[in-house]
Amino acid sequence: MAAADSPSTALRRRDLCSRGIRLAGKMRADVVDLLDAYVERQGLDASASVAAVEGVPLAAVERWDEQTGTQRLLENLAAYRAFRALLAQMLEEQREQLGEADAGLGRALAAVLLQVSAFTYHLEELLRLESRGIPGEEEDGPPPPPRLSIFEQKLRGLGVLRELAQWAVRSARDLRQLAKPSPATGAAPGLPESP
Repeated sequence: MAAADSPSTALRRRDLCSRGIRLAGKMRADVVDLLDAYVERQGLDASASVAAVEGVPLAAVERWDEQTGTQRLLENLAAYRAFRALLAQMLEEQREQLGEADAGLGRALAAVLLQVSAFTYHLEELLRLESRGIPGEEEDGPPPPPRLSIFEQKLRGLGVLRELAQWAVRSARDLRQLAKPSPATGAAPGLPESP
């Protein structure tokens, strides 16, 4: 607990949280741009309603304010690991469907995938700083998706990108909460407790 309360740890946590907030903001802006391009190039209606997509983590959470910092980090880590797998699958499907005919969309998907991977690593660094064990990848990955028609793949992609944009907002909010010092100890709320 002493390490979690040390000024250098608190300063490092605030620095990592600030950088994470900037990464999440940039990622959200890029995902929104990608979403616009995706809708246009896939011939979808931007207002199309997409039911919850299997394997896509939902950003909404009940009792958000009751979560500890560790819970926030672990949920974010699980979500971004799932998005990394989903985006990689979308990129592969995009290449199969369009080949090089739409390299711009493929590059945009690859760029967002890279940002999600970087953000995942950033969350792992925060967990290491808090001396928390980092769950293995196999615990967080989505199950292999069923074979979908091309139209269903397009709709799933729309759902993935919409939810990823929401996660970027939630992540920035979680990191802001995590960066706040606790009045009693000067540590971030919920972090000093044992896992």
